[in-house]
Amino acid sequence: MRVLVVEDARALADVLVEGLRDQGMAVDAAHDGLAAAARIDANAYDVVVLDRDLPGIHGDVLCRMITEGGGRAMVLMLTAADAPGDRVGGLTLGADDYLTKPFHFPELVARVRALARRRPFVRARTLRAAGVELDPARRTATRDGRRLDLSVKEFAVLEALLDAAPAFLSAEDLLEKAWDEHADPFTNTVAVTISRLRRKLGGPAVILTTPGVGYRVADPAP
Repeated sequence: MRVLVVEDARALADVLVEGLRDQGMAVDAAHDGLAAAARIDANAYDVVVLDRDLPGIHGDVLCRMITEGGGRAMVLMLTAADAPGDRVGGLTLGADDYLTKPFHFPELVARVRALARRRPFVRARTLRAAGVELDPARRTATRDGRRLDLSVKEFAVLEALLDAAPAFLSAEDLLEKAWDEHADPFTNTVAVTISRLRRKLGGPAVILTTPGVGYRVADPAP
């Protein structure tokens, strides 16, 4: 899951980014509306956590740009404006959810995950292929009923592969889905993570590689 945090209070933005990353999400940050608009144009986000009172482009304008732009991102408006009229106004602008400050971080995580499940064209809650099952909401993964103990990035890569199955994902696709915009595209971090994931999945191999194409999850060859 890829998330954009748009928050001009940098200390709060840093807390949100690190906390969501700890939950296995790929997270970018923008501290004003102009930077946020540029990132939204450049990247495909599942959820945008949007402060309302932003410099550059106001959060209300940015919300309408996102919701009317035809993209797939869901918007969680995060703001100190907590009057009923403020909440109604935010939802009228097209926000998919509205959370007021101060807030409990576990509630924010739950709302972000719920929005990601609701986004257009989302797949079934539990992803299944080749004997592997993954539940993004419960953060659990199994192979043939055996529980898998996965790191945050291993889980994110497996989720991306299962979501795309039986199609291929390139290393660049996986960097886009499981890492943030600061990931170095010239490192072997994807290959290393795939190697560790294969070891934990065990044999026979279900993550198949085609050189020059990418990776996919499929039933092992007989």
